[in-house]
Amino acid sequence: MGENLFANYGEVVAMLLFGIGFANLLLQKNLIKKIIGLNVMDSAIYLFLALKGYIIGRIDPIIIDGDLNAERYINPVPSGLVLTGIVVSVSVTALMLSLTIRLYQRYHTVDLDEISILLRKEGK
Repeated sequence: MGENLFANYGEVVAMLLFGIGFANLLLQKNLIKKIIGLNVMDSAIYLFLALKGYIIGRIDPIIIDGDLNAERYINPVPSGLVLTGIVVSVSVTALMLSLTIRLYQRYHTVDLDEISILLRKEGK
């Protein structure tokens, strides 16, 4: 079992990062810390995809000297997924931060429990 963990250390690191981010997302009450947790989870997924797309001994999928042999190149799809995911992640983070700023301006806190208490008081 130890040999498999050592051979796949990148995947293990990606899973640990995902777990840390997920725990942070669930356990924190501060909205900024929740956003950071979500970004850590995103980064873990990008690391995992990048590791799965790379094959040792192969080169980037840029055709050189007319060599069309697919066995020579790495798979470009995971790289494209990572780039697309980064763009989406930045957009989602910007939206979450802007909503957090609006919540702070209205309730003067970023603590989710305090915001829910203030919302219940407003509803009465």
